[in-house]
Amino acid sequence: MNFKNFREYLAWLYYQYLLITGIYVLEPWEKSIFNSILFSVIAMVIYTSYVFVPIHVRLALEFFSGIFSSQPESTMALMN
Repeated sequence: MNFKNFREYLAWLYYQYLLITGIYVLEPWEKSIFNSILFSVIAMVIYTSYVFVPIHVRLALEFFSGIFSSQPESTMALMN
């Protein structure tokens, strides 16, 4: 892909973003505030997903493996 075509494609994507969100009617300072808030929220969601989702997945796997598996070895050792 040519660099000029890539720049045109990015410009087209940005234009689509402006049209879909409706911020093409805003003043430049309003656009910057809107974009700042939007990208801050997106960054916080990505960070939260990166930090907390693996922990919750591990806890869920431990919970369900405890439910669907047989008794843990430590309990079996106590019964002997």
